[in-house]
Amino acid sequence: MALKPDRIEHLTDISFFMNTVAERGGVVSFVTSGVGVSMDDADAVVAYATAASGSVPAGVLLNDVVNLDLTRQHINWHKDEVQVGGKVTLLRVGQVTTDLVDGNPEAGDGAYVGPSGTISTTSTNAVKIGTFLSGKDADGYAKVSVNIQ
Repeated sequence: MALKPDRIEHLTDISFFMNTVAERGGVVSFVTSGVGVSMDDADAVVAYATAASGSVPAGVLLNDVVNLDLTRQHINWHKDEVQVGGKVTLLRVGQVTTDLVDGNPEAGDGAYVGPSGTISTTSTNAVKIGTFLSGKDADGYAKVSVNIQ
């Protein structure tokens, strides 16, 4: 589990699709910007960027994206699972507790887009997405205030 349930959601976005398997709790970036304002624009795609440099953050992923054979089993809605290619929920403003953290943050440190969707303390060529509200606990989780405008 990469995201604890104790989160505060001030602003979420449900207008983007994700075409790769992913664990919730990291920062997804725009793959394409889409061509219109439609809620079902198939070109509006996000993914975990492999490198922080040049990536534009879209938000913190709040769903697990899974690739299941839906003829054999159901999506587990209680785990916030979404099938690959489906719409995901992104947190743009709020607070999360995640273990997808790169580095050793302390409360007050800037939070930046890291490699492979992690939240990093390193600001080199990366976009700031918020502020760390804690350091890592014994399980590797840190609390982050997210503010992506």
